[in-house]
Amino acid sequence: MKCVYISQLNNRIMSIRVATNCGTCMSFTATHICKTHEVKVSNQYVCDQFTGDSMLNKSIDCVSCSRHEREDCKHPDIATKGMLCTSWAPKI
Repeated sequence: MKCVYISQLNNRIMSIRVATNCGTCMSFTATHICKTHEVKVSNQYVCDQFTGDSMLNKSIDCVSCSRHEREDCKHPDIATKGMLCTSWAPKI
């Protein structure tokens, strides 16, 4: 699945996709252990046994971010429902 993001800098449309790396794999644990290979990995690794949820969680967007409409929001001019950036943080 991919999302569309309009770049604020140059109004260029870019496709955003979920990476198929250890950080998004179902075998990646919070302690950075791969349950498939039983080794410590980082979210930048990738292997041929990647298993992931191919659907993006549509409830995770700017509106559900704890930084939304605050001074520490990285993209306040474009932060809207349906948008998502790498600075997203859960509301606690």
